[in-house]
Amino acid sequence: MTESLLVVRGLSKRFASADEIVPVVEKLSFTLGQGQSLALTGRSGSGKSTLLNLLCGLELPDAGTITLRDQVFEASGAGAPRKATAWSALRRKHIGVVFQEANLMPALSLLDNVRLRAQLAGRDPAHSEDWLTRLDIGELARRYPDQVSGGQRQRAALAMVFAMEPALILADEPTGSLDRHTSDEVTRVLFDLQARYGCSLILATHDAELAAACEQHLDLGHQRTP
Repeated sequence: MTESLLVVRGLSKRFASADEIVPVVEKLSFTLGQGQSLALTGRSGSGKSTLLNLLCGLELPDAGTITLRDQVFEASGAGAPRKATAWSALRRKHIGVVFQEANLMPALSLLDNVRLRAQLAGRDPAHSEDWLTRLDIGELARRYPDQVSGGQRQRAALAMVFAMEPALILADEPTGSLDRHTSDEVTRVLFDLQARYGCSLILATHDAELAAACEQHLDLGHQRTP
């Protein structure tokens, strides 16, 4: 039996819009095992990005709980700032986030971006250049983000994530800004490394083929698991 890494129970998030309260995530529950992958699908506005923000602690839930590695993150209220701070520390060490646009610091080389991310996670930065090499951009290590292509920047973003040795990767449309060929290559690398190093993956995507590559599927248009 696969050990559970992430357990979500009764998760809800609502936002104020004009004179009404709009539910974006509503009483959502699911479990993700260690090393498993989950695709999040649904139309724009169905709550994919909001759910990822909740899972990494950028948003506080209105109700429900998120448990990662036995640490519980729950609804806003008494002690909410303390809970958010604790989850931020957990995110820094154990949750890697990949955005649609590579989140690189422009004033740092690709290598220094990876080194910094490893250091923030408390990992040894000595292997940072190895990660760039594994992602086929080792020869670009000392270039800056504006000196490489979009696909190369996204590979560097993946190197940053894997250098922190995360338990969980959250990927929000990570290939949405790439052409099909580059998208396929970045996707292949993401799944290969995720499987090789045993981290769990939650992938928000509109791409049916990409969703099908995941072991589990959560359609936020219906907010249910099959």
